[in-house]
Amino acid sequence: MILTARQLALATLDRQLLLERRRLDVAEAVRRVCALQAQTPASPYLALWNRVQDFAPEDLDAAFADRRIVKATLMRITLHAVHAEDYAPYHAAMLSTLRASRVYDRRFTSTELTHADADALLPKLEEFLAQPRTGAEVEEEVTGRFGEHAHRVWWALRTYAPIHHVPTSGPWSFTQPHAYLASPTAFGAAPGEAAAGVQWLLLAYLRAFGPASAQDFARFTLLGRSVITQALHALGDQVVRVAGPGRAALFDLAGAAVPAEDTPAPPRLLPMWDSTLLAHAVPGRVLPPEYRPLVVRRNGDMLPCLLVDGQVAGVWRAVDGGLELTAFRKLGKRVWQGLTEEAEKLSALLADRDPAVYRRYGHWWDKGFPGVESTIVKG
Repeated sequence: MILTARQLALATLDRQLLLERRRLDVAEAVRRVCALQAQTPASPYLALWNRVQDFAPEDLDAAFADRRIVKATLMRITLHAVHAEDYAPYHAAMLSTLRASRVYDRRFTSTELTHADADALLPKLEEFLAQPRTGAEVEEEVTGRFGEHAHRVWWALRTYAPIHHVPTSGPWSFTQPHAYLASPTAFGAAPGEAAAGVQWLLLAYLRAFGPASAQDFARFTLLGRSVITQALHALGDQVVRVAGPGRAALFDLAGAAVPAEDTPAPPRLLPMWDSTLLAHAVPGRVLPPEYRPLVVRRNGDMLPCLLVDGQVAGVWRAVDGGLELTAFRKLGKRVWQGLTEEAEKLSALLADRDPAVYRRYGHWWDKGFPGVESTIVKG
């Protein structure tokens, strides 16, 4: 059987828990979806609200506090929230990419320090971060001997060293200044762990986003093609090839199911940078190409989206007293009713946490969106 483009989109939505909210513990939900983009503190909360039945933000607060879910720089050199047991293999998989992104960057090379200079600080960093510290404290204690270059040394280390962001305060657990803590499992990774980590991450990725191509996995991680090819070969019959609508070879877990073509997809209000929109090669599976310039802004910001029948159909933002929903095309009365019900529930959650969520990104609406219809849903 050759899978259709809609079946691939539905498969992703199903595995991302976006076809039906599931009654899951938050840590298990995060593991099921591989990872949650977390560069904006609110996004993991809103991502889980879309996916977990009767989601309570306090449950995620607690999971961050007791470190069942950890926040760290991983895929695409971006902050993600991941299950604690997945962190070490994910970090091992990404370490070479994370490290290269910093030690070969001119912001580091301009200091005329060597890679070895930064790496030599790792044991001291692990010791100092045995308890939470701010970046300023790390710069003073660990990298201070580099004088004016201390900030750039810490900029490199905080990206590729195995460290977690620690909850501080605020409505979404993390606020400025950031606090950091050494990972209890990943310092001093042994040779060979990188390859095993890539295999672990690839299996988790296919479980959460498959069927998918090697190019898709590369887009999600920024890993190189040869590394991905080696992982696919090493996994043997755990991964199978499936036929799809395009020319790229697709891979999936052996025995994994794909929804039928006529499976309905309910409305959803996705957070900024939802992983569903970042997990496959451009243009992706749920973002129509003609809407991409509207959703993905010039600097890479990815706006919070309306999902209608499994496809992005608009954006949303918080406004005084509720949410503004903006559609890129005409939507029927029943569709608006479904979106409105979702917006009312999300407004209720935000009212207790942060009614003006994503406020700093409101300027993207200043010039408006062409050819659209909008409505404001009061909380």
